[in-house]
Amino acid sequence: MLKDKEKVLIAELWTRLIPKAEDIGSEALLRMFTSYPGSKTYFSHIDISPCSPHLLSHGRKIVLAIAEGAQDISQLAVSLEPLQTLHAYTLRIHPCNFKLFSHCMLVTLACNLGEEFTPVAHAAVDKYLSAFAAVLAEKFR
Repeated sequence: MLKDKEKVLIAELWTRLIPKAEDIGSEALLRMFTSYPGSKTYFSHIDISPCSPHLLSHGRKIVLAIAEGAQDISQLAVSLEPLQTLHAYTLRIHPCNFKLFSHCMLVTLACNLGEEFTPVAHAAVDKYLSAFAAVLAEKFR
């Protein structure tokens, strides 16, 4: 799946994004809600308008979880186990939403990182986000 060089690239990229976690995460969420309105159903209880405290907070949580998983991709299933359970059994988020969010995150990164988001970085992050989404979806029934 991911080569060692790609794993290092992914870990470095997500570590650099931690200070901008709220902005990156909320922008990707807003992009998903705008592009895929059906994904808003799971967020009907919070304010998902641009720059709302709820959107910024949830965006930050997502980016931090992605960044944490990127530090040791070989242990992704272990590190995401609590999130798997939460999303599958408590929140009952349909797995297709993880794929939609992954795509929106790629677009957000491309917009924010510019030339730094090279084709190599794009491909590596795409593979990683696909793995992340697959792991999150494992417990869904």
